Amino acid sequence: MFEELKALRERVGPQVEKRLAQFRELGAKGRTVFDFRPFADLVYEADLFSELCFCLLTANSSALMGIKLQKTIGPEGFRHLSQEELEKAIASAGHRFARQRAHRIVKARESFHRVVELLSSQKDPRQVRELLSNPSSPYKVEGFGLKEASHFLRNIGYEGLAIVDRHVLRYLRERALLPPKSTLTKRLYLRAEGELQRVCDSLCMSQGELDLYIFYYKTGKVLK
Repeated sequence: MFEELKALRERVGPQVEKRLAQFRELGAKGRTVFDFRPFADLVYEADLFSELCFCLLTANSSALMGIKLQKTIGPEGFRHLSQEELEKAIASAGHRFARQRAHRIVKARESFHRVVELLSSQKDPRQVRELLSNPSSPYKVEGFGLKEASHFLRNIGYEGLAIVDRHVLRYLRERALLPPKSTLTKRLYLRAEGELQRVCDSLCMSQGELDLYIFYYKTGKVLK
C-alpha cells in the first residue's frame, strides 16, 4: 500500500531531508536559509516571524506565492513596513487578499512576543497548535486555524503535525480514506490527521515529512 509514496523516497528523499533540516534549524536558531532549487529558483533567509507571515500569506493561496512574497518582503519588511506598503507588495504579486493579509501581518507583530513565549514554555505540539488557533486563547494568531498553525509549527521543526490542505485532502479522498466533498471541519481535520498517521506508521515517517512527499506527488515540487 502507498507504493507511490515509497517510490518517491528514491527520487526526492535528499531534497525532503534538506527541507526538514532547514525547518529544524529555523526552530532551533531562529533563522535559516531556504533553498528551493531545483523546484524554484529562490534562495533567501527567513526568521520565525517571517515564517509566520509566510503561513498567513499561503492560506487560500499557494505555497509558491507565499515563498515569492517571503523573499521579496524579507524579515525586515515583515517587521517594519507599514500596512499600506505591505498591501502594495502583496497585491503586486497578484494575491487576492492583499489588504486582509497586510492587516493580519501588522496584527501579528503586536502579539508575536506571546507566540515566542508559548513556543518556549509549551512543548506539546498539539497543545501549542490549539492555543495558536483557538479564538478564545490569548495566544491566538488572527488568520490561523488548525491548518495554518500546523503549517507554521511544522516549518519550525514540529514534525508530528499534519497540514491538511487541498493536496492532502485530495490524496486521502482518492484512496477512500475520507468521504468525498466533505467540508473541512475541525472534526474532519482531526480524522484526516488520524488517517495520515496510519500512512506514516506504514512508511515509518513523520506527518510533517509525509506532507512534503504528498505535495511532491501532487505538484512535482518540494516546497514547504
